[in-house]
Amino acid sequence: MKQFAVIGLGRFGTGVAKTLHTMGYEVLVIDDDEERIQEVINDVTHAIQADAKDEKALKALGIRNFDVVIVAIGQDMQASILVTVLLKELGVKCVVTKAQTELHGKVLAKVGADKVVFPERDMGARLAHSLVSSNVLDHIELSPDHSILEVIAPDNLVGKTLKESALRAKYKITIMAIKRGGEIIVSPSPDDPIRENDILVAIGDNDNLRRIERE
Repeated sequence: MKQFAVIGLGRFGTGVAKTLHTMGYEVLVIDDDEERIQEVINDVTHAIQADAKDEKALKALGIRNFDVVIVAIGQDMQASILVTVLLKELGVKCVVTKAQTELHGKVLAKVGADKVVFPERDMGARLAHSLVSSNVLDHIELSPDHSILEVIAPDNLVGKTLKESALRAKYKITIMAIKRGGEIIVSPSPDDPIRENDILVAIGDNDNLRRIERE
């Protein structure tokens, strides 16, 4: 069972910590604000008030023994960079750090962050896609050029098989799965029909995915 530590109890850090704990994992949270610690103390395994920029404090908490440490410090970019460096120097295997900007993310990657996340940017992108098309349920960017899209099956495809829909030929996208009620059809065959209210999980080039969004 993996052990997680979350440093910084803003909305992002609190959400990650509570979700991991609900999933059954051991979660330590660290913040220098006693009020924030008290707000989550019953929703995590351990909640400690400490300054994460203090190397001695991190050592005393045994931070190097955690499988993943998430640095969710808010607006203080300098602090998030410093804490990321300290964690890697202390031997933490996987450090995931929240970035505010692309430049901030590049610096974090340079100083050793194993994964850099952009929650505000990613949420903004998902919202934009859902606003453009009422059919789009989720949008996950894999790279600057490729994404995964969850879209309600367009009316003009309902009743056709995947082969008849010509999604691969017309849009050059691949349907990875079909969500149908509580059922998930993984790697559907070309002969699988598309039904009303099916959710298509598609992967492909962003330009091609945008075409199906407009259907």
